[in-house]
Amino acid sequence: MEIKSQFDHKGKTYKITYIDGIPKIETDPSILDGVHSYCFYNNKLVIVGHGKDNNWTPPGGAIEKGETYEEASIREIKEESNMKVLHQECIGYQDVEIPEENRTIRQFRMFCIVEPYGDFESDPDGDILEIKLIDPKDYKKYIKWAEIGDHLMKRALEIQTFLQRSHLT
Repeated sequence: MEIKSQFDHKGKTYKITYIDGIPKIETDPSILDGVHSYCFYNNKLVIVGHGKDNNWTPPGGAIEKGETYEEASIREIKEESNMKVLHQECIGYQDVEIPEENRTIRQFRMFCIVEPYGDFESDPDGDILEIKLIDPKDYKKYIKWAEIGDHLMKRALEIQTFLQRSHLT
């Protein structure tokens, strides 16, 4: 599925094209930007609270130079929630047009089954202030990613259901 959307941030409008699955060709490393992972632990969705404004998202962040999106997902989940990835799959990716820079960046969206390494102590960047495990049906109270976010949650729940029925988790 392909979804075209846009969002406004700090007075600028960004156009987004989201596509299910993995890109058909290898992604140019120069456009790799970020990853967010819909993580499930004991059938609860893991979300992280950023900063004083309590902006909630799935764990995620920047893809570092030389990292794959899978490696970035694993690292970001550990940093932001102290959780170990037991299983991960790419749900899809989105290309975001950055008009003032005349370029496009690529962000990946993942599905993960996780378990805690132990208690969460702190995010190395100091950005994550709180972690919650929520009922996935309540995600809209926290994550406001419009049509793309709704589609991602639907896809994540489909993968989770398939894995549970297949006894793969």
